[in-house]
Amino acid sequence: MELPILTETAHYLAIHKPAGLLVERNPWEPSVESIVLEYLKQGHHRPFLGIVHRLDRVTSGVLLLAKKKNALKVLNRQFAERQVRKTYLAVVEQAPEKTEGKLEHWLFKDQLNKRAVVYEKQHKGAVPCSLSYTALSESLLEIHPDTGKFHQIRAQLAAIGCPIVGDSLYGAQQAYRPGAIMLHAWKLDFLGPPGQEAVRVEAPLPNEQLWQQAGL
Repeated sequence: MELPILTETAHYLAIHKPAGLLVERNPWEPSVESIVLEYLKQGHHRPFLGIVHRLDRVTSGVLLLAKKKNALKVLNRQFAERQVRKTYLAVVEQAPEKTEGKLEHWLFKDQLNKRAVVYEKQHKGAVPCSLSYTALSESLLEIHPDTGKFHQIRAQLAAIGCPIVGDSLYGAQQAYRPGAIMLHAWKLDFLGPPGQEAVRVEAPLPNEQLWQQAGL
């Protein structure tokens, strides 16, 4: 299995992750990590691969990986200090009341049921999370998360009555492809090591009728 490479340097590479594929290596099935490692072994006997950030299995789009330990450290720091700008696209079942806005919640990770629960006010065991959105059409939202919490975008949109199409875990009724939801990591802006030059990586939308109908 091959993954589309969006950009690659000696220090990092960004791939276009398809929905349905796990990021981290596991003994049962292919993953982004195992596939990219096999690719890197073509040019290096013992390559280094560091996972900079993660996308849910059901999400498609830009995924950044480090090829050197020092690059991983630099990129991890950028994510931790919120220097990276992440842009997502989501197709929702119902349009939000406002065409743009900021959502702020407290998020609790329900380990037993593998889902996020969000609250309007501070709650025991919950952490703050926030995102901003702009409606590009009635059903298509451009989203910029300020934080990168577990299932954050999915849970926050569901909390305002706008579940993502295909996301039955968070109450969506409209079906999509098995193992996928209509959430796409569209763009990633960061400072590329080692020179800290400004980099933007963009992953094209899935070439599917439902995305085209959403009106981007």
